Amino acid sequence: MKTKNTPNSQLTVQTLDFLRDLAQNNNREWFQANRPRYDAAKAEFEHFVGRLLQGIETFESLPNTSVKDCIFRINRDIRFSKDKAPYKKHFAAAVGPGGRHSGRIDYYLHLQPDGESFLGAGMWQPTPAHLAKFRQEVDYNVDELKDIIEAPEFRTYFPEISGESMKTAPKGYSADHPEIDLLRRKELFFMHRYSDKDVLKPGFADEVVKGCRLIKPYCDYLNYLFYDEKDETISL
Repeated sequence: MKTKNTPNSQLTVQTLDFLRDLAQNNNREWFQANRPRYDAAKAEFEHFVGRLLQGIETFESLPNTSVKDCIFRINRDIRFSKDKAPYKKHFAAAVGPGGRHSGRIDYYLHLQPDGESFLGAGMWQPTPAHLAKFRQEVDYNVDELKDIIEAPEFRTYFPEISGESMKTAPKGYSADHPEIDLLRRKELFFMHRYSDKDVLKPGFADEVVKGCRLIKPYCDYLNYLFYDEKDETISL
């Protein structure tokens, strides 16, 4: 089912220009002087995320999830960072039941100029217990996972894989294991990048919803594995 874009749910060049200028002037003085531009860009992104919620709700339940639950603050936490730039260079939202604080695998949308925008989802910075469950499942029953992430439509839309891998086999697994590449994975996060031209198209909300629908089986797989199965303690 396609969502209808309205004028206030389409992203515009003004929003990308604001983010581009912010990257070049990342300080509080400039930000306050350009506060009206930020407010307009933020409102535009909020309307866009609202359209995503409507589209995603056609195939996934999102109870008690509002736009503000999904959108990340633009302020950076600089307390323990060498980089003291106070603001992020992008807008971002995590869409799933409960929004960005759900604690589950959700859809992550990153909006940044110059081809840095992307939709992504998957295993990112898992706990040791979750990583152990993932490796155990790969060892015992890899077919279910591979049927999802090796499907032609999935791989065409999500060609980019992000995340760290071990250089050697994880403890308890042989280096010649037939699925050693997956077992060595510490993170398995799939991404689809969008050009600025893509972002500014009237149908961009529909395009992102399409990507979320395609990656939903992988999110469902991880959520079942990590959160919905009976929890058992697994040591690495």
